[in-house]
Amino acid sequence: MYPGGVVVRPARTQAPGFLRAVGHPLRWQLLTELAVSDRRVHELTTMLDQPQNLVSYHLAQLRAAGLVTGRRSSADGRDTYYRLDLALCAAQLAATGSALHPALGLVRPSAPSTPVAGRVLFLCTGNSSRSQMAEALLRQRTAGSVAVFSAGSQPKPVHPHAIAVMAAHGIDLSTAQPKHLDVFAGTRFDHVITVCDRLRETCPQLPARRTAHWSIPDPARDPGGYPAFERVAAELAERVGFLIHALTEPQPLEAS
Repeated sequence: MYPGGVVVRPARTQAPGFLRAVGHPLRWQLLTELAVSDRRVHELTTMLDQPQNLVSYHLAQLRAAGLVTGRRSSADGRDTYYRLDLALCAAQLAATGSALHPALGLVRPSAPSTPVAGRVLFLCTGNSSRSQMAEALLRQRTAGSVAVFSAGSQPKPVHPHAIAVMAAHGIDLSTAQPKHLDVFAGTRFDHVITVCDRLRETCPQLPARRTAHWSIPDPARDPGGYPAFERVAAELAERVGFLIHALTEPQPLEAS
């Protein structure tokens, strides 16, 4: 303590890890792209106009920080989709603010402060589990204010485990019907989101203001059975929670 009662605190020599991880301009660009959609390396190199070795290096830095994860494509196992962990970003942003001053700790809002609206279409191959669950979760979370639909390229009956796991979320999927994506040909959406790698890599472009991909494994192919559907439902619920914040300012759709 200095004379006069001034308390001397030890200096913090390093910025919080989150700031060090995201502070590089290219890493920040990667985060902004991955905040919108899961991406493969070659997509990121094209979008950012950077060489693959440089993009791969900075992706590795983000993975080492735990902010980005990779998942092998279920369509082409030689490829990997990278995903940004938005929930972890929110937690680390809060911790970063608190490290500077207790009053700066941030709390991620659980719901948007402004009304949500728009038209959203979820797509997967069978329209039997992932896209049906995503549709149901978004409809529940927005109380019907968002017009939300789902479809598939090869529709098949809704999986019993999908019905059961949604029932645990208070949602009745027992009357849900699979639909072919051709049903929505010529229909315009604010967001079209693919939740299946196979469909994403073969699906024709549908009219949408924004498109995104969520690389989510097919729970019906998991030998674990029902627990795999629980994991997928939990991931979809988290992603839908963040998607809602992108639906607060929908743009008017163009005339078809």
